[in-house]
Amino acid sequence: MPRVLDRRTVLKCLAAVAASTAFGCSDDDDEMPVVEDRTFYPQSVASGDPRPTSVVIWTRAIDPGNADADVPLTVQVALDDRFSQRVLDLKNVTVSSAHDHVLKVKVTGLSPRTTYFFRFLQERNGRLVSSPVGRTRTAPDASTDTPVRFVVANCQDYNGRYYNTWQRLLQLDEDLDCVVFLGDYIYETTPEATIPGTTRQVHFSEPDGALKLASSTGTVLAAASLSNYRDLYKTYRSDTFLQQVHERYPFVVTWDDHEFSDDCWDAHANYTDGRQDEAEPDRRRNSEQAFFEYIPLDPSDLPEGPVDIDAIPLYPDSRIWRSFDFGTRMRLIVTDYRSRRPDHLIPEDAWPAAVAVDAATLTALGVAGSFTSDTFAYVDISAPEYTAELGILRAAYVQLAVSEGLAQQDAETRAADAVKGPQALAFVNPILTQAGRAAISPTGKPRGIGFVHMGKTAIFSRLGSRYVVVKDTFDVYAAARDIATGGEAEDAYGAEQSAFVLSAAEGPPTWKVLISSVSPTTMVWDLSNKPDVEPATVRNRYYFDVDQWDGFPQERARLLGELRGRTQDRTVVVAGDIHAAFASVELGVPALTAPAISSSSVKEEAGSQVEAAGFPPSSAVYRYVVTEQDATLREGNPNIAFVDTDSHGFTVVEVQADVVRAAYHLIPSSEAHTSYADQPEALASHFTRKDFIIQGGGISMG
Repeated sequence: MPRVLDRRTVLKCLAAVAASTAFGCSDDDDEMPVVEDRTFYPQSVASGDPRPTSVVIWTRAIDPGNADADVPLTVQVALDDRFSQRVLDLKNVTVSSAHDHVLKVKVTGLSPRTTYFFRFLQERNGRLVSSPVGRTRTAPDASTDTPVRFVVANCQDYNGRYYNTWQRLLQLDEDLDCVVFLGDYIYETTPEATIPGTTRQVHFSEPDGALKLASSTGTVLAAASLSNYRDLYKTYRSDTFLQQVHERYPFVVTWDDHEFSDDCWDAHANYTDGRQDEAEPDRRRNSEQAFFEYIPLDPSDLPEGPVDIDAIPLYPDSRIWRSFDFGTRMRLIVTDYRSRRPDHLIPEDAWPAAVAVDAATLTALGVAGSFTSDTFAYVDISAPEYTAELGILRAAYVQLAVSEGLAQQDAETRAADAVKGPQALAFVNPILTQAGRAAISPTGKPRGIGFVHMGKTAIFSRLGSRYVVVKDTFDVYAAARDIATGGEAEDAYGAEQSAFVLSAAEGPPTWKVLISSVSPTTMVWDLSNKPDVEPATVRNRYYFDVDQWDGFPQERARLLGELRGRTQDRTVVVAGDIHAAFASVELGVPALTAPAISSSSVKEEAGSQVEAAGFPPSSAVYRYVVTEQDATLREGNPNIAFVDTDSHGFTVVEVQADVVRAAYHLIPSSEAHTSYADQPEALASHFTRKDFIIQGGGISMG
């Protein structure tokens, strides 16, 4: 407990203030002036994982005159911002280059629902050089019945973009228990060349340690080395507004994909869409080490004091799922969707003609009657009567694969493995016809679902595998894979984490808020009833993105059903990732998807995907799925109460006894390229607000 200041101590404080720019002193014997200097703490300070009696605090401390030197620090935590009521005064804590000069300290023995101030000090030339003063707050005690308020945020791309949303949150000066950050805190890629006209760009200090990726706008570097990932965090945390938010509120953070690699699963990247094996466990460990260095979290009930980062397990043993109780009102259940999940159900390198669901499986599922048309006919191309056709198809595969950059031998080996057995005539016959061979008649042939029927029209493609997938055929395929693998094909969390989530949901009768980095809201483009869409073959229902929960429909149903059953309509899923704002009810469970802080909106991304598929802005397809996307998504999923696919922002959530309130603060995504640092009044005028109430398993306007 802090000591009461006596008269002698008060006089010493007054003398120190009069003699310098000092702020705060204590009743001990050090009489050195205290001066704040951010150059010694270039990423400022932060705190995270607030519990009733503990919190983790963070800084990065350097010696500006010797970047490699170890830096001894004093860590102070107090009940006031002048540090006269200290509860922690930890001296001679050394930070070193081994962990990029970062320090995390778990502070324990604190009082529930209490605001604390913290700072870090370096002794320099007869004075104490202080970090900015951070403010944090502990969670309420388990027996306290009080509303809980937090902000939901995610996806803060830095390159060429400004954090106007963080600036707006600071303007509002919300009274919050924490900021819940849902992932994509960093983006692992940065242009190799400098972006013209902007200083908002990450530059790697060791570019040779990065991966080089080709793009339509030039070479992009993707972080691979530990140094690369550290550079990302250092640059992102140089932003003034992000620093100020960290200085003001504790964060509860999970990761999504970009902390490691876009659309990742386990330790696999997806940059080459199946052209190469992208299992990269060392790269994954590098990304996780930087994450644990720079994010103030308590992944496994750390002991008090300075955190030994070397003792935190990395892939494949890392664990960031955890839960937080905030009084009698709320339990946050934080999950990890990426580290244990299996691959996407449709392989990026799937040969479109390959039959994924055969006639016998369709019959077993009871849906064979829905797939009787000639479109779904297939043959066993390995049968002796199709020897010539088999040769043509394999030659076509090799030609396509070589044109995509594969070596001849590799292409031939893959062709032999992929082009065999059941093959869908919907893809086979156009190739045969182009080669001058007669098409194979579908009459009398079995019916099944090939990858082509799910939208896969090219090898080595994200279209038809991770994005723009035909819903009705994919759902059947997903169900078949789920049965065939005993659920393993969709086991996003893994057995240990799943057991943890369901156990946490069974606790006291509080609101259970599931923190999911990816959205459970179904995003469907329904073009099946659009006569102006050409060609007619694309008049289908499509999932836009099966990297999120739409890609694991059986597991989503099981998870939401279990949560609802355990919580009696007191479950809310809070999600991000998709760069859009949604409020929806999925399988009886309300879901709030927060928009991105700054990353390109889903409308922008959909535009690029649709054009890549060959539909220009003048087409009906483009109009429905880009220009009129919000309306199309509502039509495709009537459970959506609100959608905005072209705004940035954040969501303020307040958990009350019987209702949850959500306020979406939104700004057009086009404003991300403009800095409002010097025009805050103009920034405020660009924001709008949408309010909603969650009660009894439903969502209504607030």
